[in-house]
Parts: sequence; structure tokens; C-alpha cells
Amino acid sequence: QVQLVESGGGLVQSGGSLRLSCAASGAARNWVTIGWFRQAPGKEREGVSCTSSNGNTYYADSVKGRFTISRDSAKNTIYLQMNSLKPEDTAIYYCAATWPRATAAQAFCVRSSGGYWGRGAQVTVSS
Repeated sequence: QVQLVESGGGLVQSGGSLRLSCAASGAARNWVTIGWFRQAPGKEREGVSCTSSNGNTYYADSVKGRFTISRDSAKNTIYLQMNSLKPEDTAIYYCAATWPRATAAQAFCVRSSGGYWGRGAQVTVSS
């Protein structure tokens, strides 16, 4: 069974930090490209940060310098460390992955579709 399960969302004040986790199980452990996406109410889904198995990483301009994507291969888990959070970061954050074909991290993030998706985790940043 393919599963991507997000955790770590919550409510935080502006300027605070949160770390999201995405645990991959089943066939999802074979991801080639994986990343974080978000969708705020009334807005289109956007790619936040993606990384490929070859180490290439992409960040949206809006989060550069504040968010960091990382992975723990032993735990089949990727993380999104979010610092200096702003109210405009409020959204549902999704983890998504694609395999077996190689997909560039930037392409996967910009496309914001395809692959397998988790159910999402709510992140709310209060002002």
C-alpha cells in the first residue's frame, strides 16, 4: 500500500517555527522526487520545496531562507523545517512523491500535480 502521512502541523504565532514530517511507506519509499506543497483558502496549490534522490533541491522564492527540506533515509521520512513563519504561510501542507521516472525537483514543484499525495496537515500562523 502506498502511503505518505504528514504530521507536525499546528497553530503558531508569527515569527515562530514548526517542523513538518512526511513518512513514506509501501511503494512510496521508492520515491525519486518528493516535496512539500501547500494550498491556502481561495488560492491555487503551490510547490514549496522539492528534492530529488540525486540531491537536487528547489525552494519557492516565498520560502527561501526560511524553510529547509531534509530527509532521514533510515526512517523513510522527509521533513520541512519552517522558521520565521508569517501569516501568509497559513495553508494545508501536502507531501507528494513521484517514481520511478526521474523528475527534476523544480519541475515537480512547479507542476504541483501528478505522483502520490498525502492527506495534508494544517499550518496556521497567527499575527
